[in-house]
Amino acid sequence: MANRVQISDAILLKNYVNGDETALAILIERHQAKVYGFIYSKIGDSTISDDIFQDTFIKVIKTLKSNSYNEEGKFLPWVMRIAHNLSIDYFRHNKKMPFQRETEEYSIFNFMTDSSLNVEGKLIENQVENDLQKLIEELPEDQKEVVKMRFYDDLSYKEIADITGVSINTALGRMRYAVINLRKIIEKNNIILTN
Repeated sequence: MANRVQISDAILLKNYVNGDETALAILIERHQAKVYGFIYSKIGDSTISDDIFQDTFIKVIKTLKSNSYNEEGKFLPWVMRIAHNLSIDYFRHNKKMPFQRETEEYSIFNFMTDSSLNVEGKLIENQVENDLQKLIEELPEDQKEVVKMRFYDDLSYKEIADITGVSINTALGRMRYAVINLRKIIEKNNIILTN
């Protein structure tokens, strides 16, 4: 068993696809702390994190069994990307407010404020957001990916580097070039992004 721990992820994956179930157990054991920690850092609830962790490896198994895995040498970043996507899906599907009974001390109206924009402000805000998304779509794929992960998924550069399988410096560089390219596109087209 000690020798098997030294086997690379790629070999273990190949062995698993060829029918060696223990190879997958070694992979999961090898990476579970990092994957689970990543999920828990996003979710903050151990029960839900357990579910997402299991769903992550169910998806990994299905992909491996269907022979559609093609991330040669990048097993952990691939798994982290699956975990990240499942975490985002969880938040998208569970935008619920915590339930609290109304009492004399607590009333929902104590927390409700009308900070909403007027209709014109909302239209302008939506237009700016749509314009910005169109501009981001014009970026090269690697820069676009970093921008979306940083600003829409709220990931750190370390998390982006882990998920994409590049160094932190490369992730930072891609963001820098994305900002430079966005500025060039904005200046070239005389676009004003303000609300």
